[in-house]
Parts: sequence; C-alpha cells; structure tokens
Amino acid sequence: MKQPCSLIIATYNWPQALELCLESVQLQTVLPQEIIIADDGSGDETRLLIEQFAVKSKVPIVHVWHPDEGFQLAKIRNRAMARAAFPYIIQIDGDLILHPHFIEDHLHLQEPHFFVSGSRVLLSARTTAALLQHRSLNVDKHHQGSKNFFNKLRNRALRNLLSRHYKTEGKNKYYVKGCNMAFWRDDLLLVNGYNEAFTGWGREDSELAIRLINAGVKKKFLKMGGVTYHLYHREASRDNEAENIRMMDEAIQQKTKWGPVGISQYLNF
Repeated sequence: MKQPCSLIIATYNWPQALELCLESVQLQTVLPQEIIIADDGSGDETRLLIEQFAVKSKVPIVHVWHPDEGFQLAKIRNRAMARAAFPYIIQIDGDLILHPHFIEDHLHLQEPHFFVSGSRVLLSARTTAALLQHRSLNVDKHHQGSKNFFNKLRNRALRNLLSRHYKTEGKNKYYVKGCNMAFWRDDLLLVNGYNEAFTGWGREDSELAIRLINAGVKKKFLKMGGVTYHLYHREASRDNEAENIRMMDEAIQQKTKWGPVGISQYLNF
C-alpha cells in the first residue's frame, strides 16, 4: 500500500507562477495529504496569495517562511521538511506546472530505501508569458517552443523499466533535479537533510543525493512520468557555484553521510 505524502513547494517572490503551480496541484488524480510552501523570504504578495488559496484548497496548506537573507534554498527546504506530517515527501519548485498524474506517477515508484528524481519540460519565454497572462494551465494551447520535449511523455511499462537503469550509474550516478524529487522522511533524517553550507544557486540537491547514496539509500529516476512544465525565467546568479561544486566533490571523496548543519536543528519547534 502506498504511503501518504507531503508536497513541498519552494518559492521566492513569484506569486503569479506559484498560483499556476498550486492550481495544477488541485487537479491531481491523487492529491497529497498536505502542501507545504517553503518560502525563501518572499514579500506580502506571496503571503496573501497563499492565504487566499488556502481557503479553497482541497488539502491543508502550511506556509513556512524565513526572512530574505539571500538565496537559502537548502535552509528553507529543511525547515519545510521538518514540518512534514507524512512519511513520504515530494519536492518541487513553485515555477512548475504539474501534469495531472504527477503525484500518482511519483507514488508509483515509491519504495523503501529509495529516493526518486524526475525531470522537466522547459517552456519558452513566449509560452510562459501566455500562460501567466491568461492564468492558464493549458500548455499545449499556448505552446510556442520548448526544450526537453521527450520529458512530457508517459508510459507505465517504460517507467518501471527505466527507473532503476536510467541515470543511476556512471557519470550520472548523482544526477538529480531538485525541482522534482521524492524522499522518505526517515531517509532525510538519516543524513540530516540538506547541507545549509550551500547558499546561492546550485548543487545542494546533488550533494544531498550523494550523502543519501553513501548512506545506502538508492536512487530511482522517474522517466516516462512525473511530468512537469518549467516556466521560463532568467537564471539566478551563479556566484557561489564554484564553492558549491567543491563541497559536492568533497562529499564524494570523503564518502560523507551526515550534513553538519541540517534538518535536525528544526525538529523540536
């Protein structure tokens, strides 16, 4: 029997995108038991959207916020994960539109001692502008170019076949997309969640995957399912990427399992 899940949505000061994301969650064939917004310091417009949406949501919404002190995605995800009330956590970003079977597809691959990473379809600037203007989830209607087209395909048999073999070994062993992942909460506690030494854009998700694998948790890759559409935006600053890569490589070389500053500090609030 599949275990119930918490859906964590990371966001920062883009309420228009978050609204589409939340609308797509409401249309899921299988709903999460709760939605937790991991808010990396957004302003009042985002707070008001969440409060208004919570009134009509089919499932409870919890808003976890901390002050805007720069890009601290690892920290706010830890705070959100500490609040999760259910044993399985699906993690996305608030600039995604979810296919209606997204949650169902993730739960299809749910298995003890495995975490899961999926992928995304990259929408063009023109498609994104049209979707936001019309407050529409109809990607096909407004489609004007995209990347990673094959990431929108769904096939149950191929999903099962690929899950243990696609991007799970060799140079892709630690490859993940933090905008589309799922974990057992107990496995996250085993490695102390995200390493909050990672600030700025990049690699905090890969470093978490490295420590999970070092701790004996295996990876599945969700292909042919778990479809997400990523709204176009300019890339975040990558000023910290070199240091983040260094810490990621260090976790591989030292076979690190435990993140020194992680989720454990939030478990008693």
